Amino acid sequence: MTDTPADDLKPSFRSDVSVELVKHSAADSDVLWAARVSTAGEQSLEELQKDPERSKGLINYLMRDRHGSPFEHNSMTFFISAPIFVFREFMRHRVGWCVAGDTEITLESEAGRLRRRTIAELYELWHLGVEDRLPHSAGGVTWHSRAGKWTAQVRHGEKNQYLGLYENREAAESAVAEYRELHPGTRLHKLESVRRNHVRCYDEETLLARRARIVDVIESGVKQLIRITTESGKTLRSTVDHAVLTPEGWCKAGELVVGDAVLAEGTTPRPSEAQVPPSLRRGIGVWTSMQRERLIKETDSCHLCGRDFPRAELALDHVVPVAGDLTQALDERNLAPACEPCHAVKSAGEQAQAQRGGEIAKAVADRIVSIEQDGEEMTYDLSVEGPWHNFLANGIVVHNSYNEESGRYRELLPHFYVPDESRKLVQEGRPGKYVFVEGTQAQQELVGRVMEDSYAHAYEAYQEMLAAGVAREVARAVLPVGLFSSMYATCNARSLMHFLGLRTQHELAKVPSFPQREIEMVGERMETEWAKLMPLTHAAFNANGRVAP
Repeated sequence: MTDTPADDLKPSFRSDVSVELVKHSAADSDVLWAARVSTAGEQSLEELQKDPERSKGLINYLMRDRHGSPFEHNSMTFFISAPIFVFREFMRHRVGWCVAGDTEITLESEAGRLRRRTIAELYELWHLGVEDRLPHSAGGVTWHSRAGKWTAQVRHGEKNQYLGLYENREAAESAVAEYRELHPGTRLHKLESVRRNHVRCYDEETLLARRARIVDVIESGVKQLIRITTESGKTLRSTVDHAVLTPEGWCKAGELVVGDAVLAEGTTPRPSEAQVPPSLRRGIGVWTSMQRERLIKETDSCHLCGRDFPRAELALDHVVPVAGDLTQALDERNLAPACEPCHAVKSAGEQAQAQRGGEIAKAVADRIVSIEQDGEEMTYDLSVEGPWHNFLANGIVVHNSYNEESGRYRELLPHFYVPDESRKLVQEGRPGKYVFVEGTQAQQELVGRVMEDSYAHAYEAYQEMLAAGVAREVARAVLPVGLFSSMYATCNARSLMHFLGLRTQHELAKVPSFPQREIEMVGERMETEWAKLMPLTHAAFNANGRVAP
């Protein structure tokens, strides 16, 4: 079932999160350069070496007067390890990359049919639901015995509307009908089918089209946008730090220049069986079978379905078909274990495609012809299931900003969160006015004991299902949100400030925030790393009430 050492499968418990800054291009000079380039041009680089106090004053001015775009010309990538419930909060208060609301996302059905929806429409359907055109107002006419009259009232939305007392029933009913005519209502409900949508994405090695499930649709706030237009007429409106796939790899939108190429939706001739002579195909088959013992472990995972099998039930599969790219036919990196059922289905599909000829969907290069500023507006992003984490935005391949550990593709280890005594346990007050206070020793002991017992039981059930051959993506459903996961998160200083304003408490904050303690711990550690990189910007953030510009 697994090659994980037995000691690693014993539940372990942690009370802290970890945040590591793994790469960055961020300094106060980035803000100064971006702010001065409009007036000083190329000499803006020389201006950075001048009066430090003047530089400090400029950053403070930009922060105070909410000039946000100069704070976006930088990047920080963090590796975060925290309980799963922290990442659910992280996704709600998103920092990082995003696109305009009118950006069309290419959706793909299981049968391969394509359709497009704007990302703003997806957000509304995902979170708010759709109108079913049925009256939302309820209520009506009742007899008020004490007053001796008829009462008319209507419930519209979330409020009761009292329309008054009437001498006769007809007058009361007329008042209700008139109110409903003046206030037509529609009821909203969520469509489960929307939650099952898949996007068209691309294998970043072969550039062939694939499908990936949408995990979440996020509203990311009002941000400055640029517009990229390509030779084929495609346009992408995004923030400068949104990652775009190019023939050389991932690149930030703001780093692209006219003449660069991005990868966009396209087609390529479908490979034909006639391209590979039968004698050569047999030779490749013999060579491939000779690699089985060396490249397949005694128990290994099928790269197509993710389940574990003994070596005898696995074949070596060419990830990129032989007819698709003959140069990879004898490349070990193009070989992966596949169970017999999956291998048979994949082989049959490849043969059918080869016989049909025609074209297949593949990302192709598209040269940029213009890049321009495009104002500020509400922005959105998708979270897409792996392994590729990309999607089509107006026909151009872009990345989603978070890569979280996937329980579909690897066995999750039993590291769980148990709060220590510094975590306040008791909530007092009502929503919006509540505070947390210290728990008793008995409560602390209860929390630790119950959590550890439930974690151990859940993980034992998870292991039992894996041992029985149940797919990881099914077995993981029994695991609690206190399980530790990990992810990479990329952001710029402006989006990080927005996140910190929402997810940390601070005595200097103009707008109070009441974050859950565990995500606040993540925010505090991100802020510590950021303050080292951009001390002037961090000081200005605090001096101006910790409100993002």
